[in-house]
Amino acid sequence: MILTIKIKHNENFDSELSKAFQIAQFSIRNKGVITSKAVAHYGLKSMISNQILRKYGRNKKCKNVKSVNLCIPNQGIKYLKETKTIYIACLKKYIDFSDCRYKFQKINQIEINKQYYYISIEIEPNKEIETQNIMGIDLNATGHTVVGVISNINRVIKLGKKESHIRKKYKDIRKKLQKKQKYNHLKKIKNREKNIVKDINHKCSRHVVNEAKKYQCEIKLENLTNIRKNTNKKNTYQKQSRGIVNSWSFYQFQNFLKYKALLAGIRISYVDPHNTSSHCSKCGLEGIRDKKSFKCPNCGHVDHADVNAAYNIIKVNCI
Repeated sequence: MILTIKIKHNENFDSELSKAFQIAQFSIRNKGVITSKAVAHYGLKSMISNQILRKYGRNKKCKNVKSVNLCIPNQGIKYLKETKTIYIACLKKYIDFSDCRYKFQKINQIEINKQYYYISIEIEPNKEIETQNIMGIDLNATGHTVVGVISNINRVIKLGKKESHIRKKYKDIRKKLQKKQKYNHLKKIKNREKNIVKDINHKCSRHVVNEAKKYQCEIKLENLTNIRKNTNKKNTYQKQSRGIVNSWSFYQFQNFLKYKALLAGIRISYVDPHNTSSHCSKCGLEGIRDKKSFKCPNCGHVDHADVNAAYNIIKVNCI
């Protein structure tokens, strides 16, 4: 399993980053050139130059570049166990790595920008815990973005309600800014919204993993691959509904949940989402869903629609 550790630095890499940017531009203009001899006149270390040339020279779709990081491969990195520091020989820099709480096998690479070191390490996930319960997770684009239930103890968790409010808030702000043609401010707003939603997904995924660990649960999720392709068909969904689904950050949440669960030794499995929201979790027949409420005309079962879907996810066989 590969993790990336982000560490802030106070070093000045402006000169190296400027050279790296020039080499990236050269590589885009001269596709196929992947040897550092061709860019030796820029004065950047060949180990870093080679990484940039391979990244941009082999990418046929890339036509311009805005920013470039310094990339140091594994062979240019030395980890000193006694002092818990990383030494980058080509830059003659030491990085304090004592705060890393993970036991890692090796360091794959390090990327450097103006503010941070991005250290990619390879670790072994913990052994899977013995599970006694199953946690079904229903992901939603509106309301609580994460609704989970735990079998046997009938525990319900609802998380991420703030995300839909954040989406709506920044959508309204964007409309006002677009009317005023303040496009520079629009970029700032975009990054702010993205960071808030990312933080919400991190916290929600952490809460789910903590609950699963506490009650010794396996986690079941819906396989939502290609969900956006289905919503883009004409005459299927209204424009507003398509906009909500297209801004839905379910994939980011699933990625955060996946790596946190692997570190905790919790198994994750996926199920087919077909009919999980429309069928009754008690009798299995089709019911009536009205927004966030669900009622079964056959057995009379009444429940929150997302909670009903989460119970159905528990019962569905894994893909």
